[in-house]
Amino acid sequence: MREGRGENGPQARGADGAPEAAAAAASPASLKVMVVDDHPMWRDAVARDLAEAGFEVVAVAGDGEQAVRRARATGPDVLVLDLNLPLKPGVAVCKELVGADPALRVLVLSASGEHADVLEAVKSGATGYLLKSASTQELIDAVRRTAAGDPVFTPGLAGLVLGEYRRLAAEPAPAAPDEPGAPRLTDREREVLRLVAKGLSYKQIAERLVISHRTVQNHVQNTLGKLQLHNRVELVRYAIERGLDEA
Repeated sequence: MREGRGENGPQARGADGAPEAAAAAASPASLKVMVVDDHPMWRDAVARDLAEAGFEVVAVAGDGEQAVRRARATGPDVLVLDLNLPLKPGVAVCKELVGADPALRVLVLSASGEHADVLEAVKSGATGYLLKSASTQELIDAVRRTAAGDPVFTPGLAGLVLGEYRRLAAEPAPAAPDEPGAPRLTDREREVLRLVAKGLSYKQIAERLVISHRTVQNHVQNTLGKLQLHNRVELVRYAIERGLDEA
């Protein structure tokens, strides 16, 4: 076990802040992971732990520019990303890669628990945010859940992110695609959107609606496409602005 990664650390939580067991929505062996950190010993230790857990570690990188190049070349499913990187900061890496490939999932693994860092990472397209004090098992579970599209946050950070969603929803937003002729959501898509806005993870939504995890993902992707939105942050903002989180 590497320093600072105790096995009895706090349990990772979903976006609603409630503890939940990690859902192995996909076999680790089927998931390609890339690790980005400028500290070689830490980077290699994380890559080794993930490889030993069965993930395919397709690349590692030590700076932001290298991360972008190697991610484009290897096409990982999940990018485990530090924020404090030389040459190009982690949030810029995240924004650039997710902007080019919205299917890419980014799990930030950072020593910083500063609210500004967490919110900036989420706004740049990160699916989850885990502190480096997390245990090895928490990291493994978080990578699995991130790959499945679930928001994963170190305890205490999930409420912060949901609060920011609500703050954004109170601000003037660009015109939403509600004009006549805009694509309409199905009843099921609206129901999934309502539960996303309430902060439920994809696993929790699947259990609530008695549908598969994959079906939830498909509904979310279809909704993003119809509404011409780019990520979960924009999707939740859209839903809260329309009061769906209170329905």
